[in-house]
Amino acid sequence: MWKLFFEICHFSCALIPNRKLRERIRKKQLFDWYNKYKALKKRFPELNFRRTKMIKGGWNIGFIVDKKYVFKIRKFFDSSIPTEKIVREKRITDAFQNISPLQIPKIEIINTDGYTFYKYNFIHGENLNTCSQRKIEEHAWALGKQIAEFIYAVHNSRPEEIEDLRGNIAGDGWNHNDICNNIIVDKRTMKIVGIIDWEYSGWGTLETEFNNTVAYSQKIRDAGLKIAIMSYYKSMSNQNN
Repeated sequence: MWKLFFEICHFSCALIPNRKLRERIRKKQLFDWYNKYKALKKRFPELNFRRTKMIKGGWNIGFIVDKKYVFKIRKFFDSSIPTEKIVREKRITDAFQNISPLQIPKIEIINTDGYTFYKYNFIHGENLNTCSQRKIEEHAWALGKQIAEFIYAVHNSRPEEIEDLRGNIAGDGWNHNDICNNIIVDKRTMKIVGIIDWEYSGWGTLETEFNNTVAYSQKIRDAGLKIAIMSYYKSMSNQNN
């Protein structure tokens, strides 16, 4: 859907007679998506780009190519941004690869035509937000157990390789910080198969992480998922203390 929308907007810009205005709209409002897309096609000629889905959210836009790979890139490029900030998400996901009980992206950095992309294997499944509230309610406790185990593992770990990313932020552990929007499930079994998009992850409070499991979806909130998550988390904490 997003790809079609951006294609229509991109080609509609051709009707704007002022070249500078036309280019500014394509770069600022359309995130220069077309040139980024062309750069990927040039870099990976072996991939089937006829089956491409475009995604948009947070700081990034992305392309899911042939349900095999995801390519993410910042909406806006600023040459003053240090490399460390561009690869921050990769550093964090690398640190939690062997800690998270759920699959998370294994990111590869791709530089092509002046653009820096994140590339990782597509995790097959659907976003939990696409399920009905009734379906989520039916599986809330099973889902809550998986999410609680994920939060417990991540929040209570202390990977040395990302210690410098903690900064002076108040908190008591590592958070994903956007779980609600990024839970991938197998709709046949309603089991979680992955947690994606770690761009907002960082050091923070456990309360914040609990809140962010439901913060951006009314139906997930109303399905009682947070109650299940907190209940399982408390049980795990009691067992391990």
